Amino acid sequence: MAITLRKRLPDDRRTTRPLGRPRALRSTRSARGALPRRRRFANWINRHRRLAVALLMCAAAGMAVQQLTPAPASMVLAVASAHDLAAGSTLGTADLAAVRVPPGMLPEGSFTDGSALEGKQLAAPLRKGQLLSDAQLLGPGLLTGTVPGSAAVPLRMADPSSIQLLAPGQLVNVVMTTGNDYERPGASEVLAAAVPVLWTSGQGGKTGQWLGTGETDGLMVVAANPEQARRLAGASTQGKLFFVLVASPG
Repeated sequence: MAITLRKRLPDDRRTTRPLGRPRALRSTRSARGALPRRRRFANWINRHRRLAVALLMCAAAGMAVQQLTPAPASMVLAVASAHDLAAGSTLGTADLAAVRVPPGMLPEGSFTDGSALEGKQLAAPLRKGQLLSDAQLLGPGLLTGTVPGSAAVPLRMADPSSIQLLAPGQLVNVVMTTGNDYERPGASEVLAAAVPVLWTSGQGGKTGQWLGTGETDGLMVVAANPEQARRLAGASTQGKLFFVLVASPG
């Protein structure tokens, strides 16, 4: 009888394999599990292609807007109307509101302190939220943008009720009529042509900054260049003054 001897390996050279599925089998099944997931995602994209494109476009647009939007600028304090205000209104605390705006939106001659506006009279109507400046108040600010040397000239019309037809910004020809219809025949002369109206007594009858009397019936204030101002000064003592509404030249 032949006896076969087997060499026994040391313990540290023995090879062991963990229980469970073979490694190759596990890798194959993992790959088979991942494949259906990719197919499901691809099928979802195909079914919702328009939605996917829209989402991508929205994301791209959002990124573009974020990149192009400038950094917020520092804000400054300004005074605006708290509600709609009519021309001729005398401003009070309840008529004013403090707002914050970018510096570039603040007009020249604007106000940062509402207390400086209390008691002032508006020369033009204002909408709620509109910023206030000196050009909207009765006073020298109304001459903003006029020819250098222009003056604000008050005139008293012979027909006080005609003032109700006027509003700030309208252009008028100021006409003087002389004669008393008895000894002297009447004659008319245009003293100033196409002058803008700055203020009228029809805006509430307030005297404002220029007038020192409450007798405002028939009064209006116009902007006149130096030559027109010379002709208009004291004209109401030389004859009767009337106005003619005219259109803007050009």
